[in-house]
Amino acid sequence: MSVDMIDEKLDFALAGLLGWVNVWDGVRLIWVDGATKEFRRKVTDWHPSSDPAASLEVQAVAIKANDRQYAINLAKRLEWDGDDLEYSDNDVFSYTGVTVFMLSSPRQRAEAAYMTLISKDLHPLREDI
Repeated sequence: MSVDMIDEKLDFALAGLLGWVNVWDGVRLIWVDGATKEFRRKVTDWHPSSDPAASLEVQAVAIKANDRQYAINLAKRLEWDGDDLEYSDNDVFSYTGVTVFMLSSPRQRAEAAYMTLISKDLHPLREDI
């Protein structure tokens, strides 16, 4: 699966997958939790496709949702040329493999998080995915 979106579209898609909606607060657009309406971020300050901190935030959500699938999706984004991606649950990556993952760009982490969170298995009640 390819994530063929500009940064802004990917950022908005990730916010939606986190359950956030954007609303006008009278001054600016902000992200709020769709269920609680609790403030999350200013729209202009949250860019997981280019900001390292925001990309780690969506990475954490994706890992919590499905750690194994996130690792596979990130490997695909990195065009992994190491070991086969079909590994068992008790396999570990080499130190070199872990380093490659740690050096991934915000865009690569955001794409892998999107690929993980968009999975129908994680959202069985959503019919739009």
